[in-house]
Amino acid sequence: MSKNIIVAGLGHGGIAVAAILSKNGYNVTVYEKNSEGTLGYDWTDMFDPKALEFAEIPMPPADKFKYKENMTFCGPCSKKVLTQYIPKHKTEIIMERKEIYNHFIDNAVKCGVNIVYDCEVLGPVLIGDRVVGIKTSKGEFLGDLVIDSCGMNSPVRRNLPKQFGIQREIKKEQKISIYRAFYNKCSDDAIDGKFKIILYACGKPGVSWVASHDDYTDVLIGRFEEFGMDEVERATDFLRRTNSRLGTEKIRGGQFVDIPVRHTLSVMVANGYAAIGDSAFMTVPLIGSGIANALRASRILADTIIADKSEFYSAETLWRYQVEYYYRIGSGLSPLECVKSALLKLRTQDVDYCFESEIITQDDMTIASNFTNIKDLFEIRKMDIIQKIKGIKNNKRLVIVAFGAVAKMSKVLVVSAQIPKKWDKTKVLKWAKQYDKMFE
Repeated sequence: MSKNIIVAGLGHGGIAVAAILSKNGYNVTVYEKNSEGTLGYDWTDMFDPKALEFAEIPMPPADKFKYKENMTFCGPCSKKVLTQYIPKHKTEIIMERKEIYNHFIDNAVKCGVNIVYDCEVLGPVLIGDRVVGIKTSKGEFLGDLVIDSCGMNSPVRRNLPKQFGIQREIKKEQKISIYRAFYNKCSDDAIDGKFKIILYACGKPGVSWVASHDDYTDVLIGRFEEFGMDEVERATDFLRRTNSRLGTEKIRGGQFVDIPVRHTLSVMVANGYAAIGDSAFMTVPLIGSGIANALRASRILADTIIADKSEFYSAETLWRYQVEYYYRIGSGLSPLECVKSALLKLRTQDVDYCFESEIITQDDMTIASNFTNIKDLFEIRKMDIIQKIKGIKNNKRLVIVAFGAVAKMSKVLVVSAQIPKKWDKTKVLKWAKQYDKMFE
């Protein structure tokens, strides 16, 4: 069998695995619906640069990025601000989204990857229980393996047969709607926190931020419901109350985007198929960040493919990719979906109470910034978390929600650890059903 690999979509994980495989002698073609040079939203993004080395991607030029700075957090009405101090080793870098794509694509092209632009992926091509290619706006293309990197609403994943056991649709509560734009800076006033994150801003479940820079102010509004420009105007007016630098003129950005905030697919492989990045829901369930996770997954998937000497790329051989990803990353992030679900049960006064009563402290924020695996953080701090909950005396509703979240997180960790180590379809689908049920 030949080594023809199809990557559906130019997601970060897809282009990274394409480059690794191409360097190892595989014939890799990426099919992308957008035109060359148009990828990436008109804003910046943050990710852990250590993931670049893991994915065999060089660091970008020094003038293309800067390091993440301290961040401050507060509740919707609370005047108490908690600062998250970033460690001295500087964990994350900030880059323009377009520059991130340019850097990843340039690396892939140098490695020999072929990219076909202006070619919309429409769905999978199937023969029996195997994915053998993709349907596109330019016809059908066949390959030995299809790597699905088409994003949260991937037409490949959504059109797979039900018997594959791969979740095809994402539920409403498992995604967050984001509006992001850069506004003019209208003053040089001193402010409390250069990068301020507000939970439940305007009384709406979600997160907002306002980050002041030398020449502009970066605004993000996130809601667990669809919203429009009327809500954007209301939210930015709210943010201006505590940030006099935030102007009214939009300089750039202004897009609405949906981002998955849920656990990774419980089954993300099939015969001739593997999902990666947003197609497999690899974002952090609480905040939606997913670039670093996708890059780390690219290395794991590439190693799994290279190790398959049969070159048949069956669910049995690809399952190693899923087990390794869950062991390294996925199971450590899943508890955050429990935290997200708990937050959505709170009222604005509950969120403010957490800040004012020091249930959440500055030390908690700083300690959390040092962990990329929430499982490790939870296991280390579990008793401390329980003691904090016991210390809540004036908000019984919050106690109930918090204890429920801790109990659910513990169960999720137990079930995720029970993932079958080898492929057995009956056992895998039974485990997947049990695992997904944890989040219903």
